[in-house]
Amino acid sequence: MRSACHQAPTPSLDAPPVIAGWLPLVTLAIGFVMAMLDVTVVNVALPSIAVQFTVPLTDLVWIVDGYTLTFAALLLVAGALADRYGAKTLYLAGLGVFTVASLLCGLAPDANTLIAARMLQGVGAALFMPSSLSLLTHAYDDEQVRNRMLAAWSAIVAVAGASGPLLGGVLIHQFGWRGIFLINIPLGLAGLWLARRRIQAAPRRPRALNPVSHVLGVVALSSLCFVLIQGNAYGWTSARIAGTTVLCVAAVALLVRRERRHADPIIPRALFATTQFAAANGVGFLINLAAYGQLFLLSLFLQHARGADALQTGIQLVPMLAVFSIGNLISGRVSARWNVSASLLGGISLAAAMSAAGIFAFSPDIAYWPLAIVVALANLGVGIAVPAMTSVVMQVSGKRHANSAAAALNANRQSGALVGVAVMGTILHLLPDWNASLPAAYTVIAIGYLAAAVLTWRHLRRARNA
Repeated sequence: MRSACHQAPTPSLDAPPVIAGWLPLVTLAIGFVMAMLDVTVVNVALPSIAVQFTVPLTDLVWIVDGYTLTFAALLLVAGALADRYGAKTLYLAGLGVFTVASLLCGLAPDANTLIAARMLQGVGAALFMPSSLSLLTHAYDDEQVRNRMLAAWSAIVAVAGASGPLLGGVLIHQFGWRGIFLINIPLGLAGLWLARRRIQAAPRRPRALNPVSHVLGVVALSSLCFVLIQGNAYGWTSARIAGTTVLCVAAVALLVRRERRHADPIIPRALFATTQFAAANGVGFLINLAAYGQLFLLSLFLQHARGADALQTGIQLVPMLAVFSIGNLISGRVSARWNVSASLLGGISLAAAMSAAGIFAFSPDIAYWPLAIVVALANLGVGIAVPAMTSVVMQVSGKRHANSAAAALNANRQSGALVGVAVMGTILHLLPDWNASLPAAYTVIAIGYLAAAVLTWRHLRRARNA
């Protein structure tokens, strides 16, 4: 950022203040950061919520996955709505919904109300997240300035993701678990005021919405989530679980059939001309399944098995998560020297190897630093792999289908996070002893990364820089 400041012209009476150039970035980052934090920050609060409401593990999983479910399910339709009604309109509506939902979360009198409010938060986040990047792109006409702002945007996102558990720990330590939601109220109101006054509307690009396909997608993902989470509570062979499983399979089958025949599919058919797009989305799904499943697991492990409080848990998670940003930097250098497939395969292989080590090395009495080093190395691999995976998707999609491809990838990755948390919840329910659940959980995590590596080797190893 120093070079950007040195290149800026000297302010004059006719030029706006320098800070004005940063206002669109700061304004739009408010909403994006809140949405990113609420993906991770709530993990640290789960033990405190469980104590106050006396709820089973399935409810804790719903508190995390309720947000991710509506977020993932509505991302694609939110992009289409932004094109039809305007990105600024959708951004303001989504941020308003998110702020109100945060208030409801902070005031929730019971677990069911909290879960419903978390799902409403996901609706709001899905509405404004796709629009935020579009508005940021349109806010800066100069290409060099735009690139600097996008670089700053990426840094903000990385910091928000890494600092989520620490911020959550501080807020819980000072104000209780409700503080992680109530802090969104002043931030959301400030974001709404600034966006209305400082953000210019982006041009509309009306396109077909294909509502039936979107509804089928929501039904499929919701029923899958219900089966994975409630299977433990109702019994895997119960009528409710069996019926919901049939509903999920039927919704997926109808969606695939409709997408093949419809004139305006929600994901352009051209993206499936090769196997690379589907393979890269599979890799994204598996990476998020493993990474977010691990975050959920470790948040409970550090507090339940090792006796850490919320603040200590947040502090202990920081070194494990901060390496994502380092991995991003390494990824760019590796891709520049070789190609994106080298970053992708190398990063996932490192994550798989470290997770496999965790199967045999992790136990309730393990010292902190060996645990932190192994997890950090796995996350470093993920940090290396994710930019390369995104680059492959953008390369395959081209400029014409870039928005649809990015929306599909983001929705798919959030679906992976949803499934990962649900699977970890199932393992902890079936194996309440940490001596048994830790190896089982890390077996699933390692298999997720290994499957992603196999997909990369078979379909993406020849991918080159875009």
